[in-house]
Amino acid sequence: MKKLKNRSRTSYKDLLYKSLIFLATVVVIVYFLPRSGKFNYQFDIDKPWKYGLLTASFDFPVYKDEALVKKEQDSVLRFYKPYFVYDQAIAQKAFAKVKTDYQYKQKNNILSAVYYKHIIEALQHVYNVGIVPSNEMTGLEQANIKSIMVAEEKMANGKPVSELYTIKSAYEYLLNLDPVHFDKEILRQCDLDNYIIPNLRYDKKKSDEVKKELLSTVAWATGIVQSGQKIIDRGEIINERTFRILDSLKKESIKRSASIEQQRLILGGQLLFVSILMLYFMLYLDLFRKDYYQHKGGLTLLFALAILFTVLTALMVKFKFFNVYMLPYAILPIVIRVFLDSRTAFMTHAVTILLCSITLRYPYEFILLQLTAGIVAIYSLRELSQRSQLFRTAFLIVLSYAVLYFSLELIQENDLSKLDLSMYLSFAINGALLLFAYPLLFLFEKIFGFTSNVTLVELSNINNPLLRKLSEVAPGTFQHSMQVANLAAEAAIRVGGKSQLVRTGALYHDIGKMVNPAFFTENQSGVNPHKSLSYEQSAQIVISHVQDGLKLAEKNNLPKVIKDFIRTHHGTGKTKYFYVSYLNDFPDKEVDESVFTYPGPNPFSKETAILMMADSVEAASRSLPEYTEESISELVDKIIDGQMAEGCFKYCPITFKDIATVKWVFKEKLRTIYHTRVSYPELKNTDESTDSFSSVQNN
Repeated sequence: MKKLKNRSRTSYKDLLYKSLIFLATVVVIVYFLPRSGKFNYQFDIDKPWKYGLLTASFDFPVYKDEALVKKEQDSVLRFYKPYFVYDQAIAQKAFAKVKTDYQYKQKNNILSAVYYKHIIEALQHVYNVGIVPSNEMTGLEQANIKSIMVAEEKMANGKPVSELYTIKSAYEYLLNLDPVHFDKEILRQCDLDNYIIPNLRYDKKKSDEVKKELLSTVAWATGIVQSGQKIIDRGEIINERTFRILDSLKKESIKRSASIEQQRLILGGQLLFVSILMLYFMLYLDLFRKDYYQHKGGLTLLFALAILFTVLTALMVKFKFFNVYMLPYAILPIVIRVFLDSRTAFMTHAVTILLCSITLRYPYEFILLQLTAGIVAIYSLRELSQRSQLFRTAFLIVLSYAVLYFSLELIQENDLSKLDLSMYLSFAINGALLLFAYPLLFLFEKIFGFTSNVTLVELSNINNPLLRKLSEVAPGTFQHSMQVANLAAEAAIRVGGKSQLVRTGALYHDIGKMVNPAFFTENQSGVNPHKSLSYEQSAQIVISHVQDGLKLAEKNNLPKVIKDFIRTHHGTGKTKYFYVSYLNDFPDKEVDESVFTYPGPNPFSKETAILMMADSVEAASRSLPEYTEESISELVDKIIDGQMAEGCFKYCPITFKDIATVKWVFKEKLRTIYHTRVSYPELKNTDESTDSFSSVQNN
């Protein structure tokens, strides 16, 4: 009952986790997807229409060319007169200030009544004409406006711009009005600029209304296309009229999508699209890659990569940040191929590319190029173990981009002079960014708990401190591990397993023997310490090398996949030598089988199963009295068949055909290792000198 409850809780937690990661993925992707309208067709004048039949799905006007509309608007705006409001209060304040200042200056004999009268008359003229701020005058001149409308009370009268004053021009007018009768120096001392204040204020609201009314007389459209009307069909050449219709349809499509209702429809469509794709992807994992589906690290990696590239694409499109073809999408299949497998790499890449495509204006071209690049990446980088492999893959991906895009341009353009060279530069940048897959692998290893081939190659270096110590402390075990690694790696290659993984696992599977090396046959030199121990004690010491190995692996930060080889290479088998010896010596005693049984578990992957077989076969082969094809074949069959009978491979994804292939590989390799040398013939002695010479040669 407890086991059933625990399984139920685990199943509930897994379902909850998968539901949460599904919802989180959909929400994050849809949040970043642009919801602005788009027109998913590419077209140009005098080019053939490369899509199917296009008909209008709604009524829309056929807009004029923007240059023509601009020309007509400029023509109409020649009659535009902005509105200004005349402010009488400003003139009154100015005259009051002049009067106050004159009384002071007259009292001190600074200004005569003649000058006062002259200034008042000149100011009256200036204010009657109108003073505008300097910046407003600059704007009128730049807009080439010849006259304005001046509103005073309920009337508005036109006035030429050339007659208007600014503060500067009004001051110069007062100063130079009558230089014969009025001295400029005296006028300058009167601080005339203090009395000159703009009295014409720009009426923006009224001016905009007038301008809008004028522009409304210009027609933006030259006709209308009705719903259901044919626009163009595949292969037809786009003339100027058709181009205007297509461009009008594009504008109307974008305008319609800006409404709240359209935004909601787009959001609903995006939610449905992303949900369906992610659901199909999860179904694929559940049906064909259940081990990844159950592994939280693997599931999280797959969804995280899909989110990452979709969000980056959406942001680049939204903010028009560079070209999306610079983004190294092939990193996704490279990472998944290195950590998982080719099929999952392609499926994840395809789903991600489809998600990214809905943000783009020309999705079909994008899908074609990116899927091709993904296939090239998966095929060219089956096992990443050297940096040079990544350079080769990046080159092949850039080449595939360039060749495929060039072929599309030849089909669509039919003119080499119109090739888009900027795209090829984007492909080159894409290839350079692909090289960042190497450091990203290390980052993903640490975050999601995977182990790449690069790490496995580094660990399999015999100069690694742990392996070097094994070769010094337990040289026999080290040699045994090397032989097992060669056997297992060759077998893994033949059955489609991960050869580098099983090779590295084989090198470390017996590191626990370093704790008590003398208790293992391969490290003994004449002295066998088991003679002074009971069978139970000996069995426990031998069995303990598994736990000792796990402790050393933990201490030296070995990856989990390597620890799996250590804990499963004996499975739940028995230390048969001590177990059988105990039964023979004490037939009447009840035996405690747990004392002679390894803790396990049994192998649960193709690679750990191969290692178990290779370990047992290699160890047993050393005890053969003679090495013949028959004896080696019988030994291999006996050991592996015995393991199968004991159910060691019951939960492994390994087939009978795979096991038969493994047997054949082991037999061939052992025959090569333990081949019988051909004895050299002796030269018959014909005389003493020849005999003497032969002796020297044999020595």
